[in-house]
Amino acid sequence: MEDARPADVVPDDLIEVGRVAMAHGVRGWLKIQPYSPQAEALLNAPVWWLKAPDSILEPGALLRLRGMPVQACRRQGGQFLAAQLAGVSDRDAAQALRAYTVWVPREAFPAAQDDEYYWVDLIGCNFYGQSESGASVLLGRVGQVLDNGAHAVLQIDCGACDDAGVFQVRQDAKGRPVQVLVPFVAAHVHHVDLTGRRIDSDWPADF
Repeated sequence: MEDARPADVVPDDLIEVGRVAMAHGVRGWLKIQPYSPQAEALLNAPVWWLKAPDSILEPGALLRLRGMPVQACRRQGGQFLAAQLAGVSDRDAAQALRAYTVWVPREAFPAAQDDEYYWVDLIGCNFYGQSESGASVLLGRVGQVLDNGAHAVLQIDCGACDDAGVFQVRQDAKGRPVQVLVPFVAAHVHHVDLTGRRIDSDWPADF
């Protein structure tokens, strides 16, 4: 995949997609643990951005990531990848990157098929359920997407927008955010509008 940006220009759409598990061999190859079994984003991206495990990525701190051109990448042993990055030429250099997280631009992700969605695109969408009368009601926003082994599960941060239009998370009596888990299956989720950042479901408003 062609990318005209040099490795020192940090994209503003980076997404964490994996981590360095360990050195692979003695010639600087890395063993990578992708967060997704498909791993196309890692295989497609010409540059990976690495972040040290002890660094905190705060807003405006993307320059802490280190851009490293990918010289070669292949599947290795089922769920892992083996990769050779520019500037990493021996086992010691590769082992020094152990536990670094790997980030790639969102544009490196292949286009999703119909009725398929990347989890990262669902996070932040407003989630609507139904009242007893069948009216659409805002229940909250998708805060996280989980995997229970059978299907994805949406973690909804329950809340509503205030008079200024700012979303406010509802809290319980102990000050903890109120959350609900909704299976991301057709039986409950009826429509996803990524452009409008909206998900419609039949989840009861009075759950």
